[in-house]
Amino acid sequence: MKKISIVSSAFNEQGNIPLLCEAVRAEMAKWADKYEYEQIILDNGSTDDTLVVLREQAAADKRIKVIVNARNFGHIRSPYYGILQATGDGVVYLASDLQDPPELIGEFLSRWEQGSKVVFGQKQQSAENKLFFAVRKFYYWLLNLINDSGAELVENCTGFGLYDKEVVDQLRKLDDPYPYLRGLVCELGYSKCVVPFVQPARKTGITKNNFYTLYDNAMIGFTNYSKVPLRLATFSGFVLGMISFLLACVYLVLKLCFWHKFPMGTAPLLLAVLFFSSVQLVFLGLLGEYIGAILTQILHRPLVIEKERINF
Repeated sequence: MKKISIVSSAFNEQGNIPLLCEAVRAEMAKWADKYEYEQIILDNGSTDDTLVVLREQAAADKRIKVIVNARNFGHIRSPYYGILQATGDGVVYLASDLQDPPELIGEFLSRWEQGSKVVFGQKQQSAENKLFFAVRKFYYWLLNLINDSGAELVENCTGFGLYDKEVVDQLRKLDDPYPYLRGLVCELGYSKCVVPFVQPARKTGITKNNFYTLYDNAMIGFTNYSKVPLRLATFSGFVLGMISFLLACVYLVLKLCFWHKFPMGTAPLLLAVLFFSSVQLVFLGLLGEYIGAILTQILHRPLVIEKERINF
């Protein structure tokens, strides 16, 4: 009998954990004749009673395994680490806030059985803030537009989905200290398909996503899968330099020919300085993001430090 691993990472999700475990249990009961399963949940340094609830769930059901992180290792490293700890023939990742519907696990398994090594859940609509959803869609569109890695990235996918054991084994070999999961999986080139869904609203608790976490995800995608921003900075420097030179020549001619009728004002000079300074700061920031990504790879800090394991 094949084994399915279902992985989630939780930070302050005490109200959602029992609902998550029950939903997974109910969905996997439909496949009990074909698969056994384990449910791995990482507590990512929660400050509420999430760990207490996890201990209760693990005591009641030995299929529920808990990894207690030494601290909060972030929204990128902790889920990825959990996937690497899975032992199943297929590994399903879903968020612990139930915005990744556990009811789709059955559909993932069906697509997997049909031969897809990767099955992504793809958000078509969302009950979240419409502005946030629109910004996300624009980000995925832009990333695909400037993607020059050769990998075919899937839009509107957050990592929710099923990964074959062969795919997970390849991820272990990559040993990436700060991975962009959805991109890495696409880059490997395994056969993949998508299952569309409408993302529901949270049942309890508040979202842990904020501007910084969204920006962090976006920059990882850009720095890993496109050199276009760097080249845009170079081209912009050439273009703006030529424009500045031409404007300087025009101004010099006007000043020489119309000395008294063409007085020098401070406003145009000030605006020009502010404009070029802003452009420089933007591109210095982009350059800094790429350097930061390189530094992360060089330092190669561990994905997660464990404090405790339960039911392993």
